[in-house]
Amino acid sequence: MKIEQIYTSCLAQGAYYIESNGEVAIIDPLRETQYYIDKAKANKATIKYIFETHIHADFVSGHVDLAKKTGAMIVFGPNANTAFDCHNATDNEEFKIGALTIKVLHTPGHTLESVTYLLIDENGQNHAVFTGDTLFLGDVGRPDLAVKSELTEKDLAGMLYQSLRTKIMTLDDSIIVYPAHGAGSACGKNLSKETVGTIGDQKNTNYALRSDMTKDEFIKEVLNGISAPPQYFAKNAKLNQTGYSELEAVLSNGDTPLSADAFEQRAQAKEALILDVRTQQDFVKNHIPGSIFIGLNGGFAPWVGALITNIKQPILLVVPEGKSEEAVTRLARVGYDNTLGYLEGGIEAWIASGKTTDRIQSISAEAFAVQTKKETLPILDVRKEGEFTSMHLKLDGVQHFALDYINHQMDQIDANKTYYVHCAGGYRSVIAASILKARGFHNLVDIDGGFAALKKTSISMSEFVCPSTL
Repeated sequence: MKIEQIYTSCLAQGAYYIESNGEVAIIDPLRETQYYIDKAKANKATIKYIFETHIHADFVSGHVDLAKKTGAMIVFGPNANTAFDCHNATDNEEFKIGALTIKVLHTPGHTLESVTYLLIDENGQNHAVFTGDTLFLGDVGRPDLAVKSELTEKDLAGMLYQSLRTKIMTLDDSIIVYPAHGAGSACGKNLSKETVGTIGDQKNTNYALRSDMTKDEFIKEVLNGISAPPQYFAKNAKLNQTGYSELEAVLSNGDTPLSADAFEQRAQAKEALILDVRTQQDFVKNHIPGSIFIGLNGGFAPWVGALITNIKQPILLVVPEGKSEEAVTRLARVGYDNTLGYLEGGIEAWIASGKTTDRIQSISAEAFAVQTKKETLPILDVRKEGEFTSMHLKLDGVQHFALDYINHQMDQIDANKTYYVHCAGGYRSVIAASILKARGFHNLVDIDGGFAALKKTSISMSEFVCPSTL
């Protein structure tokens, strides 16, 4: 028996490769499927099943492409209602993988079709559960994504309560838990950084699995503090339900080098968004006017999905040397398939062709601290609500301006003011500044190093608001 967790940090997502006696099952595959095919081939094994724990919303799964390439059967839970051929498994249905058995446990709550796969080993012993978004380490899946007119998030949370207590918590404490996501995923609110655990550990540490918890208490706690889902979730769910273009075709179109002139012409002709995926430090120093920064060195794909509202938006890329294929692939992971090419030679080629560039003014955290002692500065804190509530600057002029909702709050700031922008470490503040500049807000100063750097400056602790001072 072979089990491999294939974890993708950018998406905080775990796919799984399971092999026994020359037969393979893949659970919740990524869109780029060649790794699974190559691994099976190297082991002289055949991919027999592609198991999906549910219709994913936070990434485009590789199930459709992988089935086309291997002939493997796609398996969903009950009533998935896909536009392509798949097997809708019933509760307690079993599938054989070599000497192993995979048993379907219908666990609705995160979504109606959500299932957990119980792996039974060669000796007939329960070995592990692949819980998808039903159970994470430290949390459970959000129950607000499958809300319909006749079904509320409270209804789904109630289903999740029952699923956990009748299907998951009845299993032995020693059984391994393999979830679909870890910390950083928007599919829950309190996910652990660990990506493998046990049922027993979760009973002892996961707030949602307390044995004395009533259904009403569970519903209240699970729904408390859930922020609105990113706008791309519904679009990715639709792609996973209806199908999508082959990744090879997306790469063929998008991983195309363009000269500076061709790049500029295509940007104008196609009304393309210029997406700069270099580091924030590089973008601050020099970038194409009107371009947006979302760097590959951070939570690239989720931020693209959260901030670029048109999933069919034509995109042109400014990339570090040798990173074009990676950028196109990572865009495709969240359904942004309309990449038109990348700037050959990078920003240096743009400058060499005589074209203009722009920059973002930057200030060190200490220089900012000194400046605040002389005058009141308008400050935009673009961190998430929880980060802001936990601790923020207690200075006149501070405004919480969460990056997640930047597209809906432009009317809350004044284009004639100069704003000092910060996040936690510097990545998100440059994203925010780039979007604001593209929308006509040019009086912006990025605080280098963000809040982490500010806490190390001459600003006294009395100038910070934190729980102990509320």
